[in-house]
Amino acid sequence: MKLTRKVRIKNALGLHARPATVIAKLLQGTSSSVTFTYRKESINARSIMSILMLAATRNSQIIVDVEGIDADLTMERIVQAFENKFGE
Repeated sequence: MKLTRKVRIKNALGLHARPATVIAKLLQGTSSSVTFTYRKESINARSIMSILMLAATRNSQIIVDVEGIDADLTMERIVQAFENKFGE
């Protein structure tokens, strides 16, 4: 199963080290492939360094693609993390 969704970065500092770590830890228990796309650049969301390289700032919109057997749950967790501003 493949899911695609657009999410907005709501936290003040954008996708910096803390949110990147939250995303990577969140994905550790999943088997789905997760890709973030921002400004025509796509990255593997399991990589903290790749997330940081996107340099996505507050109010930026990114596209999240999730593909795998647990895509529903994985997408739900990712969207929730963005909505909760990564706990900041």
